[in-house]
Amino acid sequence: MNVQSKNVMIFGEVRTNGRLHPATLELTGKGRELADALSDSAGVSVVLCCGKLEDDVLLPVHYGADEVILVEHPSLSFPNPEVAVKILVTLVKERQPEILLAPATPQGRCVFPALAAKCRTGLTADCTGLEIERGTGLLLQTRPAIGGNVIATIKTPNHRPQMATVRPKTFAVPEPRPRKGEVVRPSLPQESFQSLTENLDFTPFQDKQAPVRDAEVVISGGKGLRRAEGFGLLRELADLLGGSVGATRPTVEAKWIPYAHQVGLSGQVVSPKVYLAAGISGAVQHLAGMQTSRKIVSVNKDPEAPIHKIADIALCGDLYEILPQLIQRIREERGTLDVEI
Repeated sequence: MNVQSKNVMIFGEVRTNGRLHPATLELTGKGRELADALSDSAGVSVVLCCGKLEDDVLLPVHYGADEVILVEHPSLSFPNPEVAVKILVTLVKERQPEILLAPATPQGRCVFPALAAKCRTGLTADCTGLEIERGTGLLLQTRPAIGGNVIATIKTPNHRPQMATVRPKTFAVPEPRPRKGEVVRPSLPQESFQSLTENLDFTPFQDKQAPVRDAEVVISGGKGLRRAEGFGLLRELADLLGGSVGATRPTVEAKWIPYAHQVGLSGQVVSPKVYLAAGISGAVQHLAGMQTSRKIVSVNKDPEAPIHKIADIALCGDLYEILPQLIQRIREERGTLDVEI
């Protein structure tokens, strides 16, 4: 690939099990779209830094990449932002990408601010939209601001690369197709892998349910649950539907449920097939994290609750009356009725 062209570089994410984070393929598809809008010769590179990659190294190629830059090293068995920044600084100086993107995951949010400072360029975090401006070729970076009340479009006209992190599930993962690409294993100086920190231990999050960000059905609860025990009811419903439990920020701050379940601007952004909001009023901070869900069901006894206005199905009533009936109905019809979600 011509490194002098106006190329798009993706800092992909590899999980601790060696598997690609789905957001990597999502951004690869978007990167392909942006590169095609830049010029006919623009290419897409995907950088993968990990201890050992378990997935097919050419997988990103089938989603739009022209090359995969693979860096495998023991120091990267657990995400190390310090090492990742050093590696990316070297690659950016060498390849001079026009656009540099990463998922707005904890890893991306740690690495990209430091990288932007090293590159002396701007960074737009938590984007919900990206496109190329006609005429200028600049990257239009869209993100919510002021608590989600304003949608801002940001440009970086004077510095390169144009950098942005993107919330997972913002864009659809494209259909894979046969494509040719290459794998590059760069030769990096040993000091790139030296770090002031050392990983002493790692305990993965243990939950029989899928992480809320990956679930196709999310059953979320807010302060309308009135007590922590109310999440037991939501978990029962989520188990029946093969989904996961989500939560609002106030319930997490009240220590009713761990932070890993929080949905919203300061938590996870989700886009499941079905999102059921129980006892959630619908503050803009929460809506920003789930409003792209395919189907939204709201359960709230307040008929004026904002959540009802964006719901496909709005149930006005006491959740402790509605949800047990829903659970009972599902149990009665399970196995005799196929419900398409």
